[in-house]
Amino acid sequence: MYWITGGFLFRRTVSPFHKLDPRVKLAISIELFVLSLLASSVPAVALVLISVLAIATFARSLKRIGRTMLFSLVFAAVILGINLLFAITFIQASVYALRFLAIISSTSLFFITTSPDELEQIMKWMHFPRDVVFAFVTAVRFIPVVMLDAFQIMDAQKSRGLELDKGNILARARNMIPILIPLVVNSVIRSGELAEAMESRAYGATPRPTSLYGMKLKWYDWTVMVASFLLFAVTVYIYHFYHFPL
Repeated sequence: MYWITGGFLFRRTVSPFHKLDPRVKLAISIELFVLSLLASSVPAVALVLISVLAIATFARSLKRIGRTMLFSLVFAAVILGINLLFAITFIQASVYALRFLAIISSTSLFFITTSPDELEQIMKWMHFPRDVVFAFVTAVRFIPVVMLDAFQIMDAQKSRGLELDKGNILARARNMIPILIPLVVNSVIRSGELAEAMESRAYGATPRPTSLYGMKLKWYDWTVMVASFLLFAVTVYIYHFYHFPL
């Protein structure tokens, strides 16, 4: 389970894609997301998936994208089965399932290559309220911490004889109570410590606080952004005016 969920978390990696400005990475992810929605055939959606995998390889994050896709395969299979139940052809149902994988992969590509600090800079650049930015970035930072706490509590309870994999659905749900209670208690304690740290640092005392680091597009950022936008525009133009079966 930890092997799969690790594909959704950011880890610092030295690669040309990680060095890009976060706004460029966001633009590439949005372009792939839009192409996933426009694609209406299996080869077209497969081409988007190949593009995501190619970028992930360039970013040295292919294994992590693979984890994300492996986790999403279960939901893609459910989408495939539901569409087949409603008398949709297998090809159309396959398009919907692959489109779901492409959407998840394109959005995951941004989050696994963008640090919480860069995400905070993007949200500030978009003029989100400061409290919203702080709450969202804090939640992103706490995801791996809470996840590790959950796995440690599960291991501790298993060592005490708790059986999580036996019994029916109701029995397994009841067995999760000894895990959820300590997890909630730890989260409440950690949130209290965070509130004390914020108060000691006078959070909210300055109406418009400045940032130590800023975002500035460099020449390679402009090059990648312009090239990706031109490729995206050409693809949409061909689909719209020539009715190519995307």
